Amino acid sequence: MYPENAPHAPVQRAVEVHQPTPLPPAVAMPAPVVPVQPGTVPAVASIVLPDGRIVTGYAIEPTQPEPLTAKPAVSRAAVNVALGGVGFLAVCSGLLLLTTFIAALTALITQLIILAAVIFGGWIAVQIFCASGHGGGTTVNIRKATFKRNHFHG
Repeated sequence: MYPENAPHAPVQRAVEVHQPTPLPPAVAMPAPVVPVQPGTVPAVASIVLPDGRIVTGYAIEPTQPEPLTAKPAVSRAAVNVALGGVGFLAVCSGLLLLTTFIAALTALITQLIILAAVIFGGWIAVQIFCASGHGGGTTVNIRKATFKRNHFHG
């Protein structure tokens, strides 16, 4: 951050020293001392650490949580009825969705058939109405026709 070959000398600044101000001692009312004998003397435990130090202290009893209030047991019959109801609801909704899907598929197929009939019918109509104008169709003159089966020869 600072170049090693700085051409100027570092700047010296004035330093202010702040001394802490001592607080006057608080006047406390001494609490009345009531001698109380402990019910039991806690056991003192000492352990030796791996580096050779000894740590001594009182053993602390773990606090026991308050027992929870017992919940009433749910009968197996109630659970089975509830699960059966959920299963029945799932089956009914699945059948409803299946029925809806089949109805939609039927409507789609019906519309496709109608569309094909309209397109094919339009094609037939174009063939019929446009055939006489082109002269490309076959014209049969009935007066000159020969019926071989009925032995009619004209």
